[in-house]
Amino acid sequence: MLNDSLQSLIPAIYPLVKDAFRLNFTQIGLITFTFQITASLLQPVVGAVTDHRPQPFSLAAGMGFTLAGLILLSLAHSYELLLISVGLVGLGSSVFHPESSRVAYMAAGGRRGLAQSVFQVGGNFGSSLGPLLAAVIIASHGASHVVWFSPLALAAMVILFWVGRWYQGGIARRDGKTAHRRPEAASLSRRRIAFSVIILLVLIFSKYFYLAGMTSYYTFYLMDKFGVSVQSAQVRLFFFQFAVAAGTVIGGPLGDRIGRKYVIWGSILGVAPFTLVLPYVGLPATVVLAFPIGIILASAFPSILVYAQELLPGSIGLISGLFFGFAFGMGGIGSAVLGTIADHTSIQYVYRLTAFLPLLGLITVFLPNLESRGRQADPKDLIS
Repeated sequence: MLNDSLQSLIPAIYPLVKDAFRLNFTQIGLITFTFQITASLLQPVVGAVTDHRPQPFSLAAGMGFTLAGLILLSLAHSYELLLISVGLVGLGSSVFHPESSRVAYMAAGGRRGLAQSVFQVGGNFGSSLGPLLAAVIIASHGASHVVWFSPLALAAMVILFWVGRWYQGGIARRDGKTAHRRPEAASLSRRRIAFSVIILLVLIFSKYFYLAGMTSYYTFYLMDKFGVSVQSAQVRLFFFQFAVAAGTVIGGPLGDRIGRKYVIWGSILGVAPFTLVLPYVGLPATVVLAFPIGIILASAFPSILVYAQELLPGSIGLISGLFFGFAFGMGGIGSAVLGTIADHTSIQYVYRLTAFLPLLGLITVFLPNLESRGRQADPKDLIS
């Protein structure tokens, strides 16, 4: 929650820095690109490194990068320093997500989907909290007051230092009992595992491209098609985001109970009837349909991530970094691509086009059923 609330301050201050530095939209896009490239592409690298050399206190160190970025952002008097500052904040996210996801996996006690859902819903809440805090503090006092959020980063560093001590204790217990024994991978060939990971990444693509259209352009769609006010559209966007948070909470535990592959089936393909109907109904039905769309789509990610971790239990950091980074990247790319399409056509055309994306969920049929293989990795083996 603390990490993602700080991350979400970056887009929240765009209007202020645009005026202060007299930036055009291309330069604003470069800020987003810098943030996403450091926050997304480095995550698999960090995860792969920590898979081989666990770094219990890298969590606190990653938050230190975020703190440094916030301080530099408050002092930035040039566009170049602005880019460096958001790059530092993105770097903090790259270090944080792979290792924190591993800790959630370790602490799950056999309920990995629930643990991942709790972890992610904290991020969802933080993402919604950041812009609210920015509206109250930064909008009134200016972008330089982003430094006021430094205590949140310091609090997160203290918490993560404590988590790092628990993590270090897990390494000591592992070394004392298993002598570097690696967890057993799924009883599948490397080619089948790689193919399954590719399928999961395609599903992430379909999910986050569609979600990018909803989160970035839902208000514009409502205003363009139905003529509602900005405030009315924002209230309806809040309800959609609430549905996304609810789906995140539901998806993980449901996967623990009935099997992750079945949740992936339902959450990706099951949403297609709602998305296909959405562009052709009136305002009340649009608002009603958006709620199950948010719940069903969001329920997918916890199960997808834990499924991928169970495919390669010896590479939890790499898998977590790959999937978080890919999801973040697809969200950013999707927003840019769909915005360009909307400029050349219309926002209503974008919604008719993206309605077919969930049909990519049909490829879920090619995923192996891991539960039927009876393979469960021992939590004490997850650091290796």
